[in-house]
Amino acid sequence: MSWHVYILECNDSSLYTGITNDLEKRIIAHNSGKGAKYTKARLPVKLIYKESYKTKSDSLKREFEIKKLKRTEKLKLIN
Repeated sequence: MSWHVYILECNDSSLYTGITNDLEKRIIAHNSGKGAKYTKARLPVKLIYKESYKTKSDSLKREFEIKKLKRTEKLKLIN
């Protein structure tokens, strides 16, 4: 099973970073208002970046690294 670190762009152009082991299901959950509290008020969201890892632990570490980045640094990563 793969784990994914992903970045979503919200309707207000803000960025949301998370992890999941089922990316398609998670994006659907976000867009149906059943995802994170943060994204509920910023629908719809779209996937703009993802990285895949073999373990949940590795993906959690990477998620933490990405969440510490400034917006400009996240945009450089995406592009």
